[in-house]
Order: sequence, then structure tokens, then C-alpha cells
Amino acid sequence: MNAFRFELLATDGAARTGVIHTPRGEIRTPAFMPVGTAGTVKAMLPQSVRETGADIVLGNTYHLMLRPGAERIARLGGLHKFMDWQRPILTDSGGFQVMSLSSLRKITEEGVRFQSHIDGHAEFLSPERAMEIQRLLGSDIQMVLDECPALPAEKSVIEKSLAMSMRWARRSRDAFNLQADEERSGRACFGIVQGGTYPDLRQRSAEALQEFGFDGYAVGGLAVGEPQAAMFETLEGTVPHLPTGKPHYLMGVGKPDDIVGAVLRGIDMFDCVLPTRSGRNGQAFTWEGTINLKNARHADDPAPLDPACRCPACRQFSRAYLHHVFKSQEIIASMLLTWHNLTFYQDLMSGLRDAVFGGRLGEFVTMFNGRRAATLPT
Repeated sequence: MNAFRFELLATDGAARTGVIHTPRGEIRTPAFMPVGTAGTVKAMLPQSVRETGADIVLGNTYHLMLRPGAERIARLGGLHKFMDWQRPILTDSGGFQVMSLSSLRKITEEGVRFQSHIDGHAEFLSPERAMEIQRLLGSDIQMVLDECPALPAEKSVIEKSLAMSMRWARRSRDAFNLQADEERSGRACFGIVQGGTYPDLRQRSAEALQEFGFDGYAVGGLAVGEPQAAMFETLEGTVPHLPTGKPHYLMGVGKPDDIVGAVLRGIDMFDCVLPTRSGRNGQAFTWEGTINLKNARHADDPAPLDPACRCPACRQFSRAYLHHVFKSQEIIASMLLTWHNLTFYQDLMSGLRDAVFGGRLGEFVTMFNGRRAATLPT
């Protein structure tokens, strides 16, 4: 089938497992998308990312717009060819940078005027331009442009921002619909639910987006400094208002326990820089907790990082070696620890999928929490 569609295979409580069908391949859900912001998953070859079990990666409209430029990538055959990733790609619209680069931008109803963080030149990103960039990149899943206000914030501030995000969502969807049929075939456009931590605003946003008819629905504006309990409470008040027949995507999340908690509340898709960034900083995620390879206690340890792990860092090297190459600032340290962390995240997603499909999610979560409660020395 050429069409983009979500197939729900099983549920366990609010949790779901399924398959997103795209012309470029299937995305098994719950899914974790490694972040390839600038057209690369840092410290990894594309085939290595695939070997971890990833079905899809994420790219970023804002960064690719600035360098090397969407038009250039299009001339060179599109982002899939450019970065040698022939499976699905989701592109963020740049909305998060509207929040995180607040000192370099000005927001109006028309869009956002950015000052490039690279060389200071002026750029303009509107809903229409964001969708045009994603069209040029050839993204399989294109995100609407929204404003992501920092939390905490007064309800009046969130409400005003939400209203504009909904207007931008309509403009983004209209721009996506104007893309040529042959380009849009098999591709998807996702709306983004905003509303801070206010349940009534989240419900209003979810209902407004469904009137526009999106192919999937993301929950944005979380993992921006609020406590985990507030994030989970917001999901509990938001996800029930999303259509069950469409994918649910929690943007920018997160830590392993964030992901497990969000799956319990009905989320299907995730992305986060944490596994790659942590790998470059000497931290490794395991089923028992996080291990800090910078610590001197690992200098004489001949044991593998995780004897049950299938990644090259664990199969071929000792903790002592990983400690040595990290302390020596060797590039292989970033490569091996990133590979390990992405493998752990994909194995976590596989475990969640199997548990939901088998009706064993409660047992899986109890095991997950129990093993991590007895955290390994770091």
C-alpha cells in the first residue's frame, strides 16, 4: 500500500502497539526516533543506526534551513539520499527553536523572524515556509509550525499562544495540501497539541486540530522544565481527546522512565537527544540504571558494560577500555557509547511492544522499575 496509515494491533489499558505504514517502510510502535538534527545522528553511521533497531529518524527544519539549505538538499536528491537513510524521516518544523532561541527571534502573526545562531543573518519562518522546507527535504512526516511557550507560564499567556498555534496549524495543513499530489502521496502531516499544563486548553487544542484532519497528533510543549508528574498528568488529560486511529507522538521525550510512563498513557512515538548526547558525555543507559564511564572505579574493570546487550560496545570491549578511551577523548568513545544507548532505547521499545501485544505490560513495568530501583554503582 502506498498510503500512510496507522494499524493498531493491540492495547493493554491505555497503552497501544501498532504499525505505521509508509511507502518507505513500517514504523513499529511504540517507536523511538533517534535525533538527526542536521542530517546525521551524531557519532553514528546510517547503517549503524538501523542495526540498533530504529525504523525512523528525526531531522530539523530550522537547522537544515540554515545549513546546508533546503533548496540545496532538494537539488542533491532530497534528505533521504543526502544522509543515506532510505527509511522514514520525520522533520520537526522549527517550533521548538522559537522557544529555545528566544533571544534571536521575533514572533508575529505572520511567522518568526530569526537571527541565525551560525552567522547572524536574518531568516523568516512562517507556517507556509516551514511546510515548503519539509517538502524540499522530502520528509515522510511533516510537522506543523507552532509556538512552544516555556513553562511555567500564566494561563493567559498559554491561551494566547495556543490560539496562534491553532491558526498556524490550519495554515500549515493548507500549505501541505497544496503540495503536488505525487510529492504528497504516502506522506503525512501531524498537528501539535499545545496548552501548557492546563487540561481545558489541551482539550480545546486537541479538538480544534481534529477539525483540520491531520494524519497524526503530537503533544508538544512538554519536557521543557516541568516535573515528570506534571507531564504525566497533562498526558492523562490530553491523550483521551486524541483519535484512537491516529498515531500519538510526544515530542522531545525523554528519559527511559518518561517513555515507559508515557506509553502507559497512550503515546506511540518519541524522540530525544538524550541517548546520543549522554553517550558523548560518557553516560550509558542500562536496565539497572545509568553508568558514568568517567568514574575512576571503571579503570580496572574487565567486565562488559552490560553482558546482556547486543551492541559492539558491550560485545567487544570492557568497561576499562570504554573508561580509557573516554578519558583520552578518543572519538571511538562517543561512537561506542552512542551505539550502546541507542540500542538500549530500541530494546526498551521492543520490550514495550511485546508486553503490550502479550497483555503483560503491568508485569514489564514492575520488572523495569524493580531492576532500576537496585541501581548499579555509577
